[in-house]
Amino acid sequence: MARSKTYGGFALLSKAAVCLTFLTNPIPALATEVLALGDSLTQGYGLPAPDGLVPQLQAWLSAQGHEVTIVNGGVSGDTTAGGLSRVAWSLTPEIDAMIVTLGGNDMLRGLDPAEAKKNLAGILQEAQSRDLPVLLVGMSAPGNYGADYKAEFDAIYPALAEEYGTLLFEDFFAGLREDGQMPADATAMMQGDGIHPNADGVVKVVEALGPKVEELIAQTGDD
Repeated sequence: MARSKTYGGFALLSKAAVCLTFLTNPIPALATEVLALGDSLTQGYGLPAPDGLVPQLQAWLSAQGHEVTIVNGGVSGDTTAGGLSRVAWSLTPEIDAMIVTLGGNDMLRGLDPAEAKKNLAGILQEAQSRDLPVLLVGMSAPGNYGADYKAEFDAIYPALAEEYGTLLFEDFFAGLREDGQMPADATAMMQGDGIHPNADGVVKVVEALGPKVEELIAQTGDD
């Protein structure tokens, strides 16, 4: 009996020691991982690697004190159809949330807005099936294809955000706009093609987009 009591007392001491170990040496928190699914705007087309959207966004978030890794899922030239075709295997088990920035190439090619909406809905459904929060980043169509096309295309993003309960950042280029319009000196923030922001332009994009990404991170409960 005495032996049994001694063993029991040792067990209690051992448990106390284990608890003390966890208190003094806590398991480090894993960084939140966010997939940025997009096209060349996400990939960092035409820029040195550190100047692209993903590295600048991650640096901005780190400066705000967030333990987060942004996974660059940008593919230059990708359409919403391309994004839909690869979203399932891009959402690896460690991904906690997703940013979707697609539609620009659909718009530039004059593709049917209804098809783009259907593809984006498929992407959001994939995230929903995994219970992952999403930030949907919208695009604003120019008037090249007429007022009807612009109205239908621009309406895609708010409609899908409402339907699927995602966060919405209405316009990727919002940080470059003044009173809703591109400023007269916008060329100072764009690359020569007039489509992709340069490093300074990406800074402006990130400053506007960053707070909404913080909202996304908060929805993961990991940060």
